[in-house]
Amino acid sequence: MSPANGHANDSANIPSTAVQQFAPPASDTNIPTALTPTAKIKELIANLEVPFHPSVIEWRVTNTSKGGSPRGQVMPYADQRAYTDRLNTLVTPAGWTRRYTIHTSANFERSKDQRIVAKVLVTCELTIFGLGSHSATGEEWADDDNAATAAEAQSFKRACSCFGLGRYLYYFTGTWVDLDDRKRPKTIPKLADWATPEGWRRGLRPYAEGDSKPAERTTAGTDGNGDGQRNGRGASDHGASLVREIEQMEQALGKRMYRGLLKTLARVWNPKDIQDPAIQQKVLVHMQAAERGFRRLDAARERVEAEALTQILRSLKLQAIDRVDNLQTLREIVLALETAHAEK
Repeated sequence: MSPANGHANDSANIPSTAVQQFAPPASDTNIPTALTPTAKIKELIANLEVPFHPSVIEWRVTNTSKGGSPRGQVMPYADQRAYTDRLNTLVTPAGWTRRYTIHTSANFERSKDQRIVAKVLVTCELTIFGLGSHSATGEEWADDDNAATAAEAQSFKRACSCFGLGRYLYYFTGTWVDLDDRKRPKTIPKLADWATPEGWRRGLRPYAEGDSKPAERTTAGTDGNGDGQRNGRGASDHGASLVREIEQMEQALGKRMYRGLLKTLARVWNPKDIQDPAIQQKVLVHMQAAERGFRRLDAARERVEAEALTQILRSLKLQAIDRVDNLQTLREIVLALETAHAEK
């Protein structure tokens, strides 16, 4: 995991077999009576979704330019202590708990440097009493001195995002800034109003234009304004909204799956190059299916030994999960893991 680099200022026909495989089973859509949303539960969920105060936001450099004056792309994040503080404030330390499971993958050759190394995999099951439980997995190369710590923090924050806590950070696509001779940002970007508690409570959202009220998510046959008409400006805004939603999927899917779906479905590397709204929608739906698939994968990995996943990947001639670039392969891995669990 990269170290902190800076601190914020306070101031068409879409359905397919592969996609449908990751739709939630009918049995999972029935919410138990005890968890039927009440006004109190809705208020808690809304408070979990509120952005962190800018004073606890850090920035890390995720990409650097080649040649010319040094520039880097920075992304905001919050230390896991900000997550625990929010949970403690909202539900008290007695109102939530977490459980970690640690696995280590088999050794394999890392593509970037051809070194033989394993990965440390940490799964966190987070339970908020009265809401339920979610689990997620973090991973880090075993030759990193802080591999377990980094994977633990990653898994915890990913589990929190399932409840909406810290989820807003997935909307950032990165900002380019000048770097100093130690590759640290010379300036820190100013957070957009929607990424602050005050702006969020005013109704601002990342998909809104400027400080305007966010538009409702569009439905078939409408432009999101309820009149069933689509004018030129409305179509343009809707297309831009779809592009932003597609861009925001990269962090959840990983670069390999994200680019694989773009290339296969739209024959582009950048979603801004997709001109057909039907293809934009198709790409987004497939990416959402992949995100559900990875969640099922995380759940399945927790129920089987790490060696089971290693054997499945070997049978598909894959070195790691982050090499998967299509829905069909992801589906095969998930089904194989779930079958392995059922046969235990």
